[in-house]
Amino acid sequence: MKTYYKGILLIIASAACFSLMSLFVKLSGDLPSIQKSFFRNFVAVIFAAVLLVRSGEGFSFQRRNLPFLIMRSAFGTLGILCNFYAVDHLILSDAGMLNKMSPFFAVLCSIVLLKEKVRPFQIGAVAAAFAGALFIIRPSFSNMQLLPSLIGLLGGFGAGIAYATVRFLGQRGERGPFVVFFFSAFSCLFCVPFLLTGYEPMTLYQFCMLMLAGLAAAGGQFTITSAYFYAPAREISVYDYTQVIFSTLWSFLFFSQIPDIFSVLGYIIICAAAIFNFLMSKRGQE
Repeated sequence: MKTYYKGILLIIASAACFSLMSLFVKLSGDLPSIQKSFFRNFVAVIFAAVLLVRSGEGFSFQRRNLPFLIMRSAFGTLGILCNFYAVDHLILSDAGMLNKMSPFFAVLCSIVLLKEKVRPFQIGAVAAAFAGALFIIRPSFSNMQLLPSLIGLLGGFGAGIAYATVRFLGQRGERGPFVVFFFSAFSCLFCVPFLLTGYEPMTLYQFCMLMLAGLAAAGGQFTITSAYFYAPAREISVYDYTQVIFSTLWSFLFFSQIPDIFSVLGYIIICAAAIFNFLMSKRGQE
């Protein structure tokens, strides 16, 4: 039971780290999302490389997994770029909650990639989550935040496919640290051509904010990995939604932003769908 509580504390810590990552990205100011993504992932490359070297197994991987490593990295890069764009143009809690649509997209992707059977309650949870997302997006041609909201939702889609692919790679015996390294290196290399043509000079403050974003992201990855070591995902994954609480707090403290009633209703619907899916899945495992 003690390990179960350690798992809960660690996944809440990861939620806090990822919310801080979004905060530092927003505090870095008016820089291209590509540039922000490069520096965020550059820190992760260093951390993952150190882990691989210390493991003694180096950078070896199973060649049969290469197409899926590329798939995970491509959709993961899409997820990060869209999420960073949404963070820059929406309040943090809205951007964070749209990104938290990723588990529901992962369910849909698992049908195709992992050939998993989807239960009726999971379909209901996905439908409810999309309904909640509509309250946040509020599709309307008069809504000035429609485009960044849709891009934020696209980021959740990319992250969802990336997470499903990570699970698939795990089933095929690929090492977690290498998956992180490959993705981070892929994302950095993807950003390089855009940086060469559209690099925006940064102040020392902006550079420090992006370095802090990278450190927070690395902290989030390590703590969430440790969390799932102590307890299975089906028992603790719902606590990852505490990220919206942290994001709402940062929005208020640093930007004096408060989500409107429609966004709050959307948060409640999406969190309720996640809790319902969590409880039903846990019951099915008993």
